[in-house]
Amino acid sequence: MNAEDLDCKFDDGEDVLEYFDLSTLKRPGLEPQSIEITFPQWMVAALDKEAQRLGIQREAIIKLWLAERLDANPVLGA
Repeated sequence: MNAEDLDCKFDDGEDVLEYFDLSTLKRPGLEPQSIEITFPQWMVAALDKEAQRLGIQREAIIKLWLAERLDANPVLGA
């Protein structure tokens, strides 16, 4: 099938996933990268308190809040 036929099927609302090999699908840029960051003690205490309230780890609350903030920014969001 050529690209034009695929475009037509997609535009007509047909399911075109059968024409793709999903086993090789990758989302670029999702590989984790470690960074070191220093927070003041009061901030660590506040993060720990909120993480405990939510039942998650400190790292998870930091990731969650950063993702929310980045998604809310139309320039930086995904």
